[in-house]
Amino acid sequence: MIQRKLISQRHPALYFIAVWTRRFGRYAEWYFGKKKYVREKTSDKLAIRIKKHQSVLLKKLGESDRQLQVNKVTNLRIAIRNIDGILIRPSETFSFCKLVGLPTEKKGYLLGMELSFGKARAGIGGGICQISNLIHWLIIHSPLTVNERYHHSFDPFPDDGRVLPFGSGATVFYNYRDYQFTNNTEHTFQINLWLTDKCLEGELRINNELDYSYHVIEKDHQFLKIEGEFYRKNEIWRDKILKYDGKIVGTELITKNFARVTYAPENY
Repeated sequence: MIQRKLISQRHPALYFIAVWTRRFGRYAEWYFGKKKYVREKTSDKLAIRIKKHQSVLLKKLGESDRQLQVNKVTNLRIAIRNIDGILIRPSETFSFCKLVGLPTEKKGYLLGMELSFGKARAGIGGGICQISNLIHWLIIHSPLTVNERYHHSFDPFPDDGRVLPFGSGATVFYNYRDYQFTNNTEHTFQINLWLTDKCLEGELRINNELDYSYHVIEKDHQFLKIEGEFYRKNEIWRDKILKYDGKIVGTELITKNFARVTYAPENY
């Protein structure tokens, strides 16, 4: 299958104009729209933990990618400062890009690996999607409402100890590919993030105990070969479960994924 380039990809000036046109549109939405965005942080943790997760910082890739991964850890550390301890009160909306801001060298961001136009390449601030991926996994285990989420259009690397379903993350590209969710409940939530020697870790907390929880599962996972290229598909579902008796009181489809694969799957 031939991958056709967009006009903006063939002409860098047009790409620059297209990106900044969309960015200014997002700025207008942020500052003149009706959403109330989160802004308050605290080092005091809310009472109840809903979900905790961790993801490995350095994966087993080629030596040429090793420095980009090391740089990514620096990028994560900088971005985390803008999110750790953030409170999401009733009627407030969390915007990843609004909180983190534009990654620049002036802020200390380094070249890290980012996925763009079907390729893995170096970019300033590359790798901070690992944070949005982790946050999304936490959020889909809660009653918070995801209202903007994007996933990568291709899968660049074979699974290496993957513990989450394929396609369960959320990619961001400042600022028009944002990750946003809204608190449509009466509770206050909090996201905490930190780094250990080996992992990015995070948790979602709440001020009052809920009488239910969520269980997220993958269904219908397959690798497909179409016109000589590999693709991957699956569905992600979740059950709502009452804590006092374990009864499932609701089941919903979270997302369907279909993406090109840039490697030959071993189990195809």
